[in-house]
Amino acid sequence: MLAGGQARRFGSDKAQALYQGVRLIDRVAAALAAQCESVVVCGREEAGFACIPDWPEAGLGPLGGLAAALRHAEAGGFSHVLSAGVDVPDLPHDLAAMLAGEGAAIVESQPVVGLWPVEAGAALAAFLASGGRSLYRFADHVAARRVELAAPLMNVNRPKDLRG
Repeated sequence: MLAGGQARRFGSDKAQALYQGVRLIDRVAAALAAQCESVVVCGREEAGFACIPDWPEAGLGPLGGLAAALRHAEAGGFSHVLSAGVDVPDLPHDLAAMLAGEGAAIVESQPVVGLWPVEAGAALAAFLASGGRSLYRFADHVAARRVELAAPLMNVNRPKDLRG
């Protein structure tokens, strides 16, 4: 789970915000845990979770968290990373199956939500080293499929997005 953002538009720690009485970080973690062997939080320390820092350094946006997750997965012998930001509290519990297929895949409207083979880690390291910072550009660089879900995912950017 990528949770290192600054939440400037939100105005406070987005991960701790409540949606339907549950912290955003806990909702996303539960959805990921339902379909993954392991869940790690990238880009922050959060009690109760395995946490890893962004790689190769903080401040690279979602790609720093994704790079850390891919390195962590490779070291752990995993084949893929299912990524999601802390601001997508309505992740389907069968998201991995929806994104499964050849190579990488991202959700069209939410590129931070994706399924990435660990082999993409080397390409991401090179992309970051060359100054790349755009998740969409990296997805295009590795020919990630863009998957349109039947229902759009929430994208919590402001407190008002949690109402409704």
